[in-house]
Amino acid sequence: MSMRINPSILSADFVNFERDLGRIANADLVHVDVMDNHFVPNLTFGLPMVQRIQEVSPIPLDVHLMIDDADRWAPDYAETGAFSVTFHAEAASDPVGLARKLRQIGARAGIALKPGTEVGPYLELLPEFDQVLVMTVEPGFGGQSFKREMMPKLTAVRAAADRTGLDIWLQVDGGVTLDTIEVAAENGADTFVAGSSVFSGGEPADQIRMLRERAAAHSHR
Repeated sequence: MSMRINPSILSADFVNFERDLGRIANADLVHVDVMDNHFVPNLTFGLPMVQRIQEVSPIPLDVHLMIDDADRWAPDYAETGAFSVTFHAEAASDPVGLARKLRQIGARAGIALKPGTEVGPYLELLPEFDQVLVMTVEPGFGGQSFKREMMPKLTAVRAAADRTGLDIWLQVDGGVTLDTIEVAAENGADTFVAGSSVFSGGEPADQIRMLRERAAAHSHR
């Protein structure tokens, strides 16, 4: 199983995004956190900024929408050319219909679950999605501690995804470090969002390499 490291530019220097994008060019994708100060209590950036990041990034975009009314706005982010667009189950009235629309536009469709959201209702819908994001912190701010109590949710998604025989990525976001990436990989995650541990732990490219190696060493397969 491939281990993907997607650094979150929420931890990058907002005034020097292009420079910091170059520093993570060995990553798999760049994770772009879009927050609207409604769905989560934080405000980052919107469509024009994501479009500009798309234009200068050396690696594809993994857009994570932490916004209300995902049905209305998510397709616009797919239209930027983003490789993947993930919306929150809690913010979509028709998750399946929205995922199909994102795929039609050309983006991989991801669904995200907050820590308090039960995974059961979504397991039978997995073939409609290319990625499931299990939040290992409460969405909204970087630098939070990893919630190990989310591991049973990871294992449930991994087992259900494996049964489909499809290429469904299982992503974790929140508190991912060299230590916590081990337990996440052991429980089935294969795609990891890391912010502070990439941009604050030394040379970003070195941190990405170490995270990927650590995850591969602890993969559940």
